[in-house]
Amino acid sequence: MTPERRAGRLLKRLLGAADMRTFACHTAEFLEREGLASVVVGWRMDDGVSHVHDRSALREGDMELARDARSGEGWAVDEARGRVACAIHSEEGRYGFGLICDGTQASRVRIEDLCELLEPLAETMFEKCRMADSMHQLARSEQLQAALFEIADMASSDMDLGDMLPELHSIVGRFMYAANFYITLYDDQKDALRFIYLKDTTDPIVRDANQFIPMSVMEGGLTWYLIRDAKPLMGAPNDIRRQVSGPTREIGMECFDWLGVPAIVGERVRGGLVVQSYIERPRYTAADQALLTYVGSHILTAVDRKLAQEELESRVQRRTQELQHSVNVQKALFRIAELSHTATNLDEFYRSVHRIVGEFLDARNIYIATLSDDGRTVHFPYYVDQYGGKGQSRQVGIGVTEYGMRHGKPLMLDMRDPSTIEMIKALEERGELLIKGRDCVTWLGVPLVVGERVVGLLAVQSYTEGVGFTERDLQILTFISYQIANGLERQRAAADLLNAYADLEQRVAERTVELSEQIEVRERIEQRLKHQVLHDSLTGLPNRAYLRDQLVRALSQRSRNPDFHFAVLFIDLDRFKVINDSVGHLVGDALLQEVATRLSRCIRGGRDMVARLGGDEFAIYMEMDGADGCVRMARRILTTLREPVRVEGKELFTGASVGIALCAPHYSSPEDILRDADIAMYRAKAGGRHRFELFDEKLHDQALALLETESDLRRGANRQEFIPYFQPIVRLIDGSVVGYEALMRWNHPDKGILPPGAFLHVAEASGMMEMLDWQVFEHAMRVIPHLLEPDQYINLNFSARHFRSPIIDERFVQLINKCGIQPRQVRIEVTEGALLENSEQIGAVFRRLHEIGIEIALDDFGTGYSSLSYLHRFNMHTLKIDRSFICDLEANEERSSTDVVRAIMALSTSQRMEVVAEGIETQGQRDALIALGCELGQGYFFARPQSLEALIAGR
Repeated sequence: MTPERRAGRLLKRLLGAADMRTFACHTAEFLEREGLASVVVGWRMDDGVSHVHDRSALREGDMELARDARSGEGWAVDEARGRVACAIHSEEGRYGFGLICDGTQASRVRIEDLCELLEPLAETMFEKCRMADSMHQLARSEQLQAALFEIADMASSDMDLGDMLPELHSIVGRFMYAANFYITLYDDQKDALRFIYLKDTTDPIVRDANQFIPMSVMEGGLTWYLIRDAKPLMGAPNDIRRQVSGPTREIGMECFDWLGVPAIVGERVRGGLVVQSYIERPRYTAADQALLTYVGSHILTAVDRKLAQEELESRVQRRTQELQHSVNVQKALFRIAELSHTATNLDEFYRSVHRIVGEFLDARNIYIATLSDDGRTVHFPYYVDQYGGKGQSRQVGIGVTEYGMRHGKPLMLDMRDPSTIEMIKALEERGELLIKGRDCVTWLGVPLVVGERVVGLLAVQSYTEGVGFTERDLQILTFISYQIANGLERQRAAADLLNAYADLEQRVAERTVELSEQIEVRERIEQRLKHQVLHDSLTGLPNRAYLRDQLVRALSQRSRNPDFHFAVLFIDLDRFKVINDSVGHLVGDALLQEVATRLSRCIRGGRDMVARLGGDEFAIYMEMDGADGCVRMARRILTTLREPVRVEGKELFTGASVGIALCAPHYSSPEDILRDADIAMYRAKAGGRHRFELFDEKLHDQALALLETESDLRRGANRQEFIPYFQPIVRLIDGSVVGYEALMRWNHPDKGILPPGAFLHVAEASGMMEMLDWQVFEHAMRVIPHLLEPDQYINLNFSARHFRSPIIDERFVQLINKCGIQPRQVRIEVTEGALLENSEQIGAVFRRLHEIGIEIALDDFGTGYSSLSYLHRFNMHTLKIDRSFICDLEANEERSSTDVVRAIMALSTSQRMEVVAEGIETQGQRDALIALGCELGQGYFFARPQSLEALIAGR
């Protein structure tokens, strides 16, 4: 044979090996044919385990020699034993292929040549084995994936659980030996196991799939440990006994090999899966355990889903039966309710009710009992008895029928029940019950109740053993009793209705005559009430509601006809409050009536309307042909109200301010046009009174600006933005500072420091002035220790509104004490106008302030209306001459204001009062005041109002 053919056969034989063992055997044969003796071929796969083709051929020391060759250069020799080891092929320390044979160092070349020849064949064989193993793993993975899909399909199918469990068993059997297999579920609420599936080829034990076995019964068994410890168990029984934490006991026959895995959901053990073998065979491996754990979780999911599905179906079936029963009962109730309307007489009604009751329970013996109106007699209008018994009316006694009606609750008596017999005996002994007539086996009665009154009883009874009633029958009869009771009451009411109908017709005829008369009276009253609702009770004019309705109609007409024009004139009487307060409300009411009469003479009948809106406010609605019609109307109103009005011997003068709003497309509601007319009226009042003003967008913008300023004021007050600026009060002769006047400023976050003129009128109108004053008071008092030198003071301005509170002084003193300052360091400035309101109360406040050392200064003296006697009466400490008398003063010149200032100085000297001149702006004014004897003053000539920081920095 040629060398080529010989080599070809070698390749075919070696590479055709099915596995590494066969390849190793063929390699050993080849090497022995090549002259090597006592050959042992070995290999190692990626699992790290060494194998040899013939373990009997190994000699002592061969494995150590092979390890030396593997750890060295692939060659090792034992000269003493005449053995050598040589590595044929190795990969990354995982795969290896080599030989051991007889030899010495001298045979190394020959042996290595043969190994070099075999190396590519060994490498190819390793690659072939790896590919075969990958194919095997892939096939197993595909098989596992298919099994999981199959489990999922079964869980969502309509297959019964009993049919699904054997299929799950067969799936487990595809991957491991599973001839003996069971699935158990654990209920932690009951602490019990349920073996839903058990297949055993040897052990005769049988488990009911629906039976829960307490864990205490299974204690010590392998399944018990599997569930309790929640850990897998695997091996022979003796091996498993060493794995558990306590003693074990045999439950069933002992097996050869056992594998169990717990099924865990979250942290709860839901059950377990177990396979076991009673015959000697390869034992279960860790791979089998991992596979059973993985497959088992899917099996448990499928079982849970199927159990939940079956439970749901069972509940649905039970609920469907209950609903069907409820529907039947409901239909019966509807039929009874219909009978109560359609039955021509009570006998027909009773017979129909009997038939309906018989559809639900044994009603061969049934009767209906009713109580008379006085409650003394029991009647039996319907009585059916299989033995021909009759229900006779009788006086109310202590029979079972009366007992049921007396207690007003459903009652079921079973004469075979010892407890019932005992109860009846006790009732008879107490004289509460006496049963007469034929003895029945069971009796069931429910009271007939209308509202809260028992009107009768419905009862069924049985004389036959084995025929009884249940709680469900009691419930059904109770439901039906409500309809029967209502039906009886309805039938009785129908009879009473027929009797009353004739009487009613007679009474209706009589009442109709009376009602026709009352309707006429009512209509007159309604007309009067309607007039009162829409008209002012004092003047008889239409009121605000009437005017609003008129404006709604006018706006609607204008939307349909743009050529239609109208206007609203808003009229407010000037000085009405002064008249009302001075001469009384009766005279004020007479004045309003006269004004209403005059306004009514100003309008055109049929096209205009005058209304009183409330107080001293009136409005006129007028239709216009031209744009100047409303102006002519306003002039007529002002002219007619200028004339004096004589009321109770007094000649009163009043005027009016008129605001006019013309119709425009943007008006959509009466409130909008009334609002704009009101804004125009306030503009007229602010412009000098007794005049009129037409509303335009400029007025609207001003109103919005005022509203925005008011909103800013409220936000500023909440943010404490109002601070004091201080203007010195100096000695005129040398300019030394004796005190300061605290003047309000608004530290606006966007506009900077704002003077009082920018916001005080809004603060006064919105009622916020007092709150802002108190902010300034508190701020000023807190800075007194940093601002004032000894013997200096601060003047704080108080408006008239402050003195409306009788305890204003208490609050002011509390603030002084809170800030820890001396009362002599603070003075109060008031205007003459403040003294006119409630002078008695103001005088008492001033006296209490003076007693604790707080002095009072009268500001703007000479410009108000107060009497000179007020200076003495209110014990004023300081007069402040108004700037209007200072501005004309010049040194060495006699002017009109010079005499006024000289008179004020004389008056203050006589009253021993301090005088401060305000508004000094020139040297001439200062010199003139010094010449007139004035010692103190303030004004821009000396200093403008400044912040605390600026004053301290300028010192």
